[in-house]
Amino acid sequence: MILDWLEEWFRGILTDGIIGNLTGLFDTVNQKVGEIAGEVGATPQGWNAGIFNMIRNLSESVIIPIAGAILALVMCYELIQMVTEKNNMHDIDTFMFFKWVFKTFAAVLLVTNTWNIVMGVFDATQQVVNQSAGVIISDTSIDISSVVTDLETRLEAMSIGGLIGLWFQSLFVGLTMNILSICIMLVIYGRMIEIYLVTSLGPIPLATMTNGEWRSMGQNYLKSLLALGFQAFLIMVCVGIYSVLIQTISTTGDISGAVWTAMGYTVLLCFCLFKTGSMAKAVFGAH
Repeated sequence: MILDWLEEWFRGILTDGIIGNLTGLFDTVNQKVGEIAGEVGATPQGWNAGIFNMIRNLSESVIIPIAGAILALVMCYELIQMVTEKNNMHDIDTFMFFKWVFKTFAAVLLVTNTWNIVMGVFDATQQVVNQSAGVIISDTSIDISSVVTDLETRLEAMSIGGLIGLWFQSLFVGLTMNILSICIMLVIYGRMIEIYLVTSLGPIPLATMTNGEWRSMGQNYLKSLLALGFQAFLIMVCVGIYSVLIQTISTTGDISGAVWTAMGYTVLLCFCLFKTGSMAKAVFGAH
């Protein structure tokens, strides 16, 4: 009698512990995944106005003067090349001076309007992201207690060993979910910080756009901007695939299998999120 009572008492503790672990097991991940659409759909100025204004002030007060000096050196070097390559100044066409003046004017225009150009790129890419959000994003929340019907009845039918194993599994998966939620936050926040860092140096590469030998710097910079902008679209696609995959969890009645399948899909989502940056750079040929 005492052993039966102890077994029943221990079974009740394990059952309550497992139900408690499974009930809020994916709450943190559900919250982070649900915030992805809003986070990646925000423009740099909309994501954090304080950081945006600080970076813009630094760029305009510190970087633009440096870009102006680089622009002056580049254009002077180009003028010297234009003059000397014409048979040691014996065959000089006055039109090339007008061409040089026009290129210099265009370069100055690019440098002074760096923020308009950069923000225009991100405004365009964010429109794509916002339009795609309603198409590829559906229900991304996981609730094991609702996926596996009659959870308490199934637990009562399990042996003590099975309950102990499932209790340890739920603890391990719960810890893993907290780590994965941090990984998701790192991807989203890391991308926005990278955007701020890249845009802060924008005037320097744009100052080289009109020079034949140096323009590759500016071209690679624009490719990087496009890659960062469309990385948000790839993130949305990853979340869309994840939302489709987790719907298949409802087809299983195995508690342990459902938990591990959900964790596997979440790990896959985090891996894909980390790869979106390199994928976007590969698409646009950014270094």
